[in-house]
Amino acid sequence: MFWIYLAAIIILPLYAQFKVKSTYKKYSKVRSTSGMTGAEVARRILDHNGLQNVQVVESQGYLSDHYNPMTKIVALSSQNYHEASVAGTAVAAHEVGHAIQDKEAYSYLRFRHRLAPVASFTSNASWVFIMIGVIFSSMNSLLGIGIALLAVGVVFQLVTLPVEFNASTRAMNQIVELNIIRNEEEPHAKKVLSAAAMTYVAAAAVAVLELVRLLSIFTSRD
Repeated sequence: MFWIYLAAIIILPLYAQFKVKSTYKKYSKVRSTSGMTGAEVARRILDHNGLQNVQVVESQGYLSDHYNPMTKIVALSSQNYHEASVAGTAVAAHEVGHAIQDKEAYSYLRFRHRLAPVASFTSNASWVFIMIGVIFSSMNSLLGIGIALLAVGVVFQLVTLPVEFNASTRAMNQIVELNIIRNEEEPHAKKVLSAAAMTYVAAAAVAVLELVRLLSIFTSRD
């Protein structure tokens, strides 16, 4: 079981990263028939949804695309911002999907946003208790505290899944409704979004596996 667990936490994230990078690389070379850059796609969808207050800016770094609900900014990596590709269209639409979620007060997005600072703190603090509890079996209660703190981070990872899947669904609906992509481009855009979603699925799976492993150690001692 240990080797299965070890293989899972190593292979899952590596495969997810490989899948998203290879898929993105492939479709970033496919020019979109609309000829619209990622920045233009984002602006078009934002304006269509009454989100003129949301800015679209260029972000440094590879695949650094994101939406910040605090600043109301959609940040697109340089390649997606400037180039007209199927991959850039899908990614830009996905990030705008988060902006639309924000506008509509999508419950999972709001919950994740509130949970983020708490989960960041508890996830970091948990390992202090976990390490002490694992090393010293007499301090099993500390292990229990560490597991409880770590569980908050796991909840954050799980809540992220519906947020990301929903943003991708909104993205596809928008680019189809606004005729930004043609029928033959839809499968390609979906592949880009599905590959990106795999990274979140892998992260959630690894987090759950780690929690289950620590719980088994805790209960066996108890």
